Amino acid sequence: MDTVQATKQRFEIIGNDPKLNRAIEKSIQVAPTDISVLVVGESGVGKESIPKIIHSLSHRKHGKYIAVNCGAIPEGTIDSELFGHEKGAFTGATSTREGYFEVANGGTIFLDEVGELPLTTQVRLLRVLENGEFIKVGSSQVQKTNVRIVAATNVNLFDAIEKGKFREDLYYRLSTVDIPLPPLRDRKDDIHLLFRKFAADFAHKYKMPPLKLDEEAVLVLQKFRWSGNIRQLRNVAEQISVLETNRDITAATLQSYLPTEGANFPSVIKQKKNESDFSNEREILYKVLFDMKSDLHDLKKLTLELMESGSSKVQETNKNLITKIYGSKENDSEIDFEEEPRTALLSSQNKEEAYQQNEDNYLFAETVEEEEEVLRLEQKEIEMIKKSLEKNKGKRKAAADELGISERTLYRKIKQFDL
Repeated sequence: MDTVQATKQRFEIIGNDPKLNRAIEKSIQVAPTDISVLVVGESGVGKESIPKIIHSLSHRKHGKYIAVNCGAIPEGTIDSELFGHEKGAFTGATSTREGYFEVANGGTIFLDEVGELPLTTQVRLLRVLENGEFIKVGSSQVQKTNVRIVAATNVNLFDAIEKGKFREDLYYRLSTVDIPLPPLRDRKDDIHLLFRKFAADFAHKYKMPPLKLDEEAVLVLQKFRWSGNIRQLRNVAEQISVLETNRDITAATLQSYLPTEGANFPSVIKQKKNESDFSNEREILYKVLFDMKSDLHDLKKLTLELMESGSSKVQETNKNLITKIYGSKENDSEIDFEEEPRTALLSSQNKEEAYQQNEDNYLFAETVEEEEEVLRLEQKEIEMIKKSLEKNKGKRKAAADELGISERTLYRKIKQFDL
């Protein structure tokens, strides 16, 4: 344990939490070896300290130590950054460049956010781990490197493997030894120690007296969740150090600097667009289209019967059909089907001619119907949305569930139709 304490003092690591001590102890134990290490933990817990400890206590301590943030390098250039490139390998490659694995030969490379690596780069990295070999971009010559790799991630790599975003064989190569770091909320006794350390640092930096927390403020500090971990705690300590003239901090003062959990940050919504969402929307649209097609077919049937027989007889026998297509009578006005052109077409001697003209009329009617079909579809869709919103008292989530569509789609429809 003395070695752990000495290591914490050397690397300015604050805290006495058993999980933290165990992580440092494992780092000390694996340092003399060349096995790869995977550091896991949430963002802001201080994962970058572990590879520094491993490198400094290893036989590679006189070699180069390079830290690479894999998430900060664009996908198109990360292979060139890690493995180098030959002159003319791509546009802008005006000279040969050495990559990190070539520069750090004999030393240690820390791959932070390794879960962000593209799949093609993961294949190249796997070859380095297996054989110590790599090929520059634009080259066919195999080069050797002797590099110790320490990786870190704040994502669940098992989930990434299931989604096909991370290679399973690479995971087992990287995680020969796992070193988990606990989040700050699990280190309650260390929170005040860290705050005091940060307050002292900022007091020295800004040339002012250090902050002091009363007992209630310490309790508030320990009960807060600290989603951003040590990084968030440090930022709060700096804010208070700069803005507060009174150096004795009460619980109320401290509380004013702590955000309501989740209130001041944009919520991260994991959108799962299931196939059922699309299929439900399609089913609704298909049903509306089939209903419209059925109405159009009935309209054509009625028109044909009107020309072959008398309109008064047809109105009597097809009353329900007429009401369905044309709607109910308004202001006691009758629907006039006996126009002179229609009557002329109904003469027996011109029946064949009537069918020919009727065919032309159908072509025209179909063109008009196709143009109106979209409008009628939108109208039915608007009616369905309105009814569902009224039924659910304006609650979009409940209305979306009833309609079988996502809430986001419903919101877009509301904006589109200005409902």
